[in-house]
Amino acid sequence: MNNKFNMTVPQNIAFAKRNLVDSIYNSARLEGLNVTFPETYTILEKAKMQNVDISTVSTILNLKHAWQFLLKNIEEPITLDFIKDLHYEIAKDEALAWGELRTGRVGIGGTDYVPPIPKENEAKIKLSSFEEIDNTTERAIERMLWMMKAQLFWDGNKRTASLIANKDLISHGNGILTISEKDILEFNTLLSDFYSTDQKGKLKEMIYDKGISGVELKEKQLPSYDEMKKRAQGKLQASKDEDTREQNNLER
Repeated sequence: MNNKFNMTVPQNIAFAKRNLVDSIYNSARLEGLNVTFPETYTILEKAKMQNVDISTVSTILNLKHAWQFLLKNIEEPITLDFIKDLHYEIAKDEALAWGELRTGRVGIGGTDYVPPIPKENEAKIKLSSFEEIDNTTERAIERMLWMMKAQLFWDGNKRTASLIANKDLISHGNGILTISEKDILEFNTLLSDFYSTDQKGKLKEMIYDKGISGVELKEKQLPSYDEMKKRAQGKLQASKDEDTREQNNLER
C-alpha cells in the first residue's frame, strides 16, 4: 500500500481545516445521526440549532473540540494516554465514562462478535506494534480497524479510531480519512463482515480508494543548466545596472 498524498504537515493541517465541517458531518452520519450538512455547519458556528436533538448537537460540538485538540497536539505520539485524552473530548457527557477504558461487556449491532473487556497493558502492547508498519496510510488504517473492533470505550469508538487515523495521516502529510455519506452503507457492511470473520482485505481497499483524500502537489521541475545560467546572468546584469544608476546619481 502506497501513500496516496504527500504534503507538508502545514499543508495537510490547512487541508484538514478546510474540510472540517465535511469531516464532522460525515462522522455524524456514520454514527446514524439525523442531521443535515447545513444544520451541522450552523451548530459548529453558533453552538446551537433549533429543531435538532440536543444529543446530536452535543456529539457535533464534541467532534469539533476533538479535532481542535488533535490539531493542537498533532506532533504528540499516538499512545494509549493520548487516545484516552482524545476520547475524553469525543464522548464527554455522552458515554458511561469518557477518557477511560470500558470495564464491562458490550455488543455490536449487526454481528454476533462480542469484544473482550480491554486490558490496559495488552492495549499498550498492541498499539506499539503498529509502529512497526512503515507505510503511514496502511498503519493508520490497520490501527483504526483494530480500535473499532476492540471497542476500547463504552461509546465513541468509531469516532475515536477515525480521528486517530487522521492524526497519523496529517502528522506525516498523507491526507485525511473520512467516510462520505454515500459510502456509509458499503463501509458498514464490510465493517460488520470484519467483526464477524476478521477478514479486512476488501474493507482496507475500500477505505484506501474512497476514504483517503488530499491535495496532489506536482513536483517542481528543476531548471536546466542553461536556464540557471541565464537567470544568474540576468541578476548580475540587474545588479550592475543598479550600481551604475547609483554612481550617476553621486556624480550629479
